[in-house]
Amino acid sequence: MWRIVGTLGVLLSATMAFAQDFNTLKGHGGPVMDIAIHPETGRVATASFDNSVGFWDGREPVWLEGHSAAVVTLEFVENKFLVSGGDDFQVLLWSHRRSDPVKIAQHKGKVSDIAYSENTRSFATASWDGTIEYLKASDLNDATEVIETSQFSSMTLTGHDAGVNAVAFSERGGLFSASSDGTIRYWSVDGSEISSRVVVSNGFGINKMVLNDKGDWLAYGSVDGVTRVVHPETGDTLHDFTLERRPILSMAYHAKTAQLAVGDGYGYIMIIDTNDWSIARDFRAMRRGPVWALAFSPDGTQIYAGGIEDIAYAWPVTLLEKFDPAGGETRSFLQDPKDMANGERQFMRKCSICHALTADPSRKAGPTLYNLMNRPAGTILGYNYSETLKNSDIVWSDEAIHDLFRLGPDHFIPGSKMPMQRITKVEDRQDLIDFLRQAGGADPAAQEDLK
Repeated sequence: MWRIVGTLGVLLSATMAFAQDFNTLKGHGGPVMDIAIHPETGRVATASFDNSVGFWDGREPVWLEGHSAAVVTLEFVENKFLVSGGDDFQVLLWSHRRSDPVKIAQHKGKVSDIAYSENTRSFATASWDGTIEYLKASDLNDATEVIETSQFSSMTLTGHDAGVNAVAFSERGGLFSASSDGTIRYWSVDGSEISSRVVVSNGFGINKMVLNDKGDWLAYGSVDGVTRVVHPETGDTLHDFTLERRPILSMAYHAKTAQLAVGDGYGYIMIIDTNDWSIARDFRAMRRGPVWALAFSPDGTQIYAGGIEDIAYAWPVTLLEKFDPAGGETRSFLQDPKDMANGERQFMRKCSICHALTADPSRKAGPTLYNLMNRPAGTILGYNYSETLKNSDIVWSDEAIHDLFRLGPDHFIPGSKMPMQRITKVEDRQDLIDFLRQAGGADPAAQEDLK
């Protein structure tokens, strides 16, 4: 739980000189999934696979700890609050007047995006459960009051045939939503009356969406690599910037400088000048892996990005082409597989994002696997285990690890935080076990035998 009362408020109200050089924000224990920039102070908030939100004062973060799974989306609200959503299905609101966040929405699937309308004081939260939570806030501007869950009323919007990936409010309070079902819908909410219609039918799942400040164009990016700009009312195509790079995973828009940034699965950032609808820059930002997160600095001179690394990067927009691609060192599972033994390769692919092999504490989402063999499950001090693991009688033996990856965590330990994955070949599982025994320290039982 976050214990630094008042720090968020101090950081939100502070001023910041915007750096003009390549910059890195290091400290997370997992990939950076989203970035939000405070529109006045320029303070950076980062969401990570390590279950945390980093709120950065220069290079030193305040860690906001409230989620029990990966945090994937962030939104600043009224310049005073920060809202986060994650794989734990929760939407949390952070305020400088509380030591812990307020849960304002609970979905039945991963929370993928958050939008806020200052004109109507409404939130929209998108989820892979196929729904949108539409929330109205009361007294959100009253800084003398502690924000409570009771200050929000909500409605659930249904109509998509698959997970909802992105939401955006129009200036008048209408809502656009993009889905894995390949459509963008427009929602009109008048009191308790809700209506919706399909604006775009893309055919492939739509991951990201941006509505410009004037509401006269809407850009979206999809699984098949389409980057398209359409008319928000008719859905007619205005511009198409589709390249041979897929999927589109991130978008950011800076209204004052008319810049639209698009990030893809190949690690590129394309910046479009929306004054004349030309590609101003096309930059290989990441040496390896995708661009999951994008955000502009308040003055539009810098572009921030996050991906498979544990680091958020920032470049001066006008000098992008002068920099080499970032990263490539901390995610060694992206090496050529021929450079690793099979057991190490299995660990890097299946375990390394969430788990370290060192005895020292880390910010990774899962507990360390140091001294794993013959260790009772749920016993590392300081780690917030699921109740399932806390109360289990599992001991991490060869047999248990074989069963874990043969069945998959969702079947072997239902209710745990471990993501769904399997290792189907017996030899691959055994090679992983041998690697954990060798690289992760000696067995506790073996150590006892030596005494």
